[in-house]
Amino acid sequence: MTGTTLRHLTVPLVDNNPITLQILGICSALAVTTSMATALTMSLALTAVLTAASASISLIRRHLPSSIRLVVQITIIASLVIVADQVLRAFAFEMSQRLSVFVGLIVTNCIVLGRAETFAMRNPVWPSVMDGLGNGLGYSLVLMIVAAVREGLGSGTLFGVPVLAMAAEGGWFQPLGVMLLAPSAFFIIGLLIWVIRTLRPTQIETNEFPIRDMARSEKP
Repeated sequence: MTGTTLRHLTVPLVDNNPITLQILGICSALAVTTSMATALTMSLALTAVLTAASASISLIRRHLPSSIRLVVQITIIASLVIVADQVLRAFAFEMSQRLSVFVGLIVTNCIVLGRAETFAMRNPVWPSVMDGLGNGLGYSLVLMIVAAVREGLGSGTLFGVPVLAMAAEGGWFQPLGVMLLAPSAFFIIGLLIWVIRTLRPTQIETNEFPIRDMARSEKP
């Protein structure tokens, strides 16, 4: 594996993370991160779909007329999502029920279509596979961090296993019910973005309107 190919795999973890830098895939981070088990299942499903879609689209990229490329991309992604959903229903039915419609909504996840359009359509198969896998792992990393915080503080468990002494059982910890509500994921992701951009100032966006802001500041 060359350095360039390895970079396609590692850069999306932090430096170009699809959630913390590109701000994509936020909806599933709100919906499935109340427990680490659902977050892990969703992460595996999206990573598998993203990697397979990137490989498939890269493989046929030279044969796709530009006028129908988006239709073909969405068809491929939707087909892979159906396969992933059926596999979950067959081998993990209870988890499939817990995830409800969110596996099917991978079709609308901007990360999948975005990588297909911006990378897989312009690069060979192997780099596209690494890019899809890397972005899937970057997405998964954020989801697992958010889920660990929400389940740990909201239920006192990780993967359903008690890790904090609950007050109801004579311990010291009182679960924070607010952590199981969707808005808590927004705050956790926001704090995570703040930490990353504090440690990596290069990720901070530049001011798009410096002249207007300068003129405003010079007014008496």
